[in-house]
Amino acid sequence: MARVFVSYSHADEALHDELEKHLAALRRQGVVSVWHDRRILPGEEWGVQIASELEAADIVLLLVSADFLSSDYCYEKEMRRALERHQQGSACVIPVILRPCDWQAAPFGKLMAVPKDGKPVTKHPTLDDGFVQVAQAVRQAAGAVPSSDTPAGPPSTRHHSAAIQANPTRRSPRSSNLRVLKEFSDRERDAFLTEAFEYLTRYFENSLNELEARNEHVQTGFRTVDANRFEAVAYVGGQERSRCGIWVSLGGRWGTKGIFYSQSGLGDGNSYNESVSVDNNGYAMHLKPLGFSHMGAQADQELTYEGAAEYYWTLFVERLR
Repeated sequence: MARVFVSYSHADEALHDELEKHLAALRRQGVVSVWHDRRILPGEEWGVQIASELEAADIVLLLVSADFLSSDYCYEKEMRRALERHQQGSACVIPVILRPCDWQAAPFGKLMAVPKDGKPVTKHPTLDDGFVQVAQAVRQAAGAVPSSDTPAGPPSTRHHSAAIQANPTRRSPRSSNLRVLKEFSDRERDAFLTEAFEYLTRYFENSLNELEARNEHVQTGFRTVDANRFEAVAYVGGQERSRCGIWVSLGGRWGTKGIFYSQSGLGDGNSYNESVSVDNNGYAMHLKPLGFSHMGAQADQELTYEGAAEYYWTLFVERLR
């Protein structure tokens, strides 16, 4: 069984919890055991415990984000020692890109990152799409770890440091599955919805510019009415082929919170063809489509900002084909 050490910033706790779900099958199958600092017991010396587990790990997952890169402990302590062990051949370091950040210039930038091509997990349509690739990479790495009855390499590459051996810690057996359901406040849900709309606005404006740049016979228009509404249009040979209005509602006269899509533009705002709303699985928030349009999104999908934006863009661009 391969021992996995997870290094992450606590600002990414929700994403870490999602990863735990994807590693659960590997744990149940006896492929890996997983350790992270939430397993430290009260009264234990956390610095010594972390160092001990890091030295014992066969696989080290670096959950990379701007918060990870800005954390002195994650960067200077955990990451640097993990890379030393990687270079010695005593551990395998896998960078897991959680959120967009300038990670390529970091010391681990030359290592093969997951998901594929270093595309951040949060830039996938759903978190599952990203984390399944991480689980597959961990399974592959675990398969390369020598079993306990297989002779290891040179002793210097498989033993703990003298400092750790001189300060052994007692391990109390317990589960690493310690997640509990979380309740999200109205403030958190409103902030998530607002950030999603702002992301979707930038996504549409940039995509329209690129659509026009790549197709000389296509002209586009983008108009923001206010902070909560925008309209997009595409012309082919001067003739209008697709138009949509997208707006966010935090309640008010609609009574329903969500991001709404109308293929006839903004109009009077009384009708729409699709909507996404904030939902959660008990651990993290996501966007849930209503399912009116049936173009690649099902009502039970847990969409990221990227996933919702791509879904609405697909509704818009489909009328150009």
